[in-house]
Amino acid sequence: MSNFENIIERSRVLESQEQPYALATVIRIIHPTSANVGDKALVTSDGKIYGWIGGGCAQPLVVRMAKLCLEDGKPRHIRITPDPRGEKAVEDVLEFGMPCQSGGTIELFIDPVTIKPGLVVLGESPVAFALARIAPHVGFRVTWLTDNEIETPDVRIIPAARSIEISPGAYVVVATQGINDMTQLKLALSLRARHVAFVASQRKAEKLRITLLESGADSAAVEAIEAPAGIPIHAKSSQEIALSILASLVSRVRSTELEQNVQEEASKEAAIAETATT
Repeated sequence: MSNFENIIERSRVLESQEQPYALATVIRIIHPTSANVGDKALVTSDGKIYGWIGGGCAQPLVVRMAKLCLEDGKPRHIRITPDPRGEKAVEDVLEFGMPCQSGGTIELFIDPVTIKPGLVVLGESPVAFALARIAPHVGFRVTWLTDNEIETPDVRIIPAARSIEISPGAYVVVATQGINDMTQLKLALSLRARHVAFVASQRKAEKLRITLLESGADSAAVEAIEAPAGIPIHAKSSQEIALSILASLVSRVRSTELEQNVQEEASKEAAIAETATT
């Protein structure tokens, strides 16, 4: 497998797991250097590097800058030179002094690739249709299980009878509204999504929870179903209900990201403290 094929394969794996990454590309060199224009490397959020963008002197800096790109979502143009005077900005380029044995210069463009959270819509109700139409505009990758032949841009349509696999971090909304409620709820639970929401009244949801438990469904998974789905905004129309559901999902997505950032910062501080005591 070539270097480029390895990067493509790794990116597919990360995207299926909804993990962000950065792609670093060599865009200019001044010899002597082991890198060539067009060399690429994929950098994961935890600092692993796949590919080639130069030797050991360049890689730690590229990883550090890639992490910054993932933190703020902004690309960076960097230059690594033998000039030992340290970091400085030259127009729109961040320049770093890195006195390596090769003595060459490498310029790279680092582009963050953030993965949109997945949303699976079950049901063929007006609310399901509204969700499929609106969700891509607020950052979701939408899969809709439906037998309706409806053209919906940016939505993956799968026939309702087909079995599917979803990424571990995906969200599921059951918007059946009285048609095959139990069948679709069981399907939603079998997908082992991050979160399941059910469009139903409190009374109806409680009755179906009991039926699910009696059928042998996992009690923790059943209790975790969000029903009624969405935040209370006194919604009436299908579009308003879809809006309330998406507001709830966006809140969950951002809360998860915030928790991950807090954990990462805590890990960094712990590592620094451990280093200071050794």
